[in-house]
Amino acid sequence: MRYFRALLLTEGAHGMVSQVEGLAKALKLDFNHCFVNLKKPWKYFPINLVPVSKSVIDGKIPDQIENQVLISCGKNSIISSLFLKRNNKNLFNIHIQNPKINFSNFDLIVAPEHDQIKGGNVLNTFGALHYITKQEIDNSSNVFSKYNLSENDKIVSLILGGPNRYYDFNEIDLGNIFLSIKDHFLNKGFKLILVRSRRTPDNIIDFAKKFFLNSAVIIDFVSKEFYLSALKLSKTIIVTCDSTSMISECAITQKPIFVAKMKAKRRNNRFEYFLNSFREKGIIKFLGENIDNWSYPELDETKRIARIIKERLN
Repeated sequence: MRYFRALLLTEGAHGMVSQVEGLAKALKLDFNHCFVNLKKPWKYFPINLVPVSKSVIDGKIPDQIENQVLISCGKNSIISSLFLKRNNKNLFNIHIQNPKINFSNFDLIVAPEHDQIKGGNVLNTFGALHYITKQEIDNSSNVFSKYNLSENDKIVSLILGGPNRYYDFNEIDLGNIFLSIKDHFLNKGFKLILVRSRRTPDNIIDFAKKFFLNSAVIIDFVSKEFYLSALKLSKTIIVTCDSTSMISECAITQKPIFVAKMKAKRRNNRFEYFLNSFREKGIIKFLGENIDNWSYPELDETKRIARIIKERLN
């Protein structure tokens, strides 16, 4: 492959970081990750109304990146991608997610099926790309041994996201989720691991500690090591419904996944499309449904997309 380095552009949100870094690693490219945004007031404008100028970019980007791959994700990285593409010949730019501008601005667009876009340079994925690999999970050490947990135990892990435009992540919603976990899992002999993400509010972690007391192992800090170990040890995984990235990450395990639904502030057709498609494929059920032990083919869209892109780059 003639390209051997990548420049990654995101605003730093976990889901975006996971997607661009996951794709770069699957392509076996060394990379630099620049965190970029748009200055005010441009960040509030539709992207097609923002000038392609370095003056509107909030963040440092290099001037010369010829013969490299650029991978961007998220609205606020698009202007940086277009600026660099304009000023560097032989730059191959890839955007992840629907850019909502003319697709011809990019050499490739990688968009999940729930974005519902098509085009000659569009590669559709089932779910979100991410940086978790099956090998990483299999090779992870049991960091929960100090809590007297092992693969011989019947473990369920709850992976918590956090508030966004569609979900408040309040104590009422989480209290209902905790009660359902207690009824359907803890009362049936399961041991609970709770893993937080960067977006999980501290008050929700405090609330979980008060609710579960000594009946759960609650990891109150963000750690990929603990996340991987929890995925490895778990017989069943529960994920809150706010993150397509986390659900896609968990689907690489082939283990039963229950999605914990919350009351939405407003309707999100993309989320609904995503959840329904994963349910139809037999990957997820919703928390509260009967507990079964099911499996499904390994879902590794990052590896599949990387194979296609390698062919385009050669």
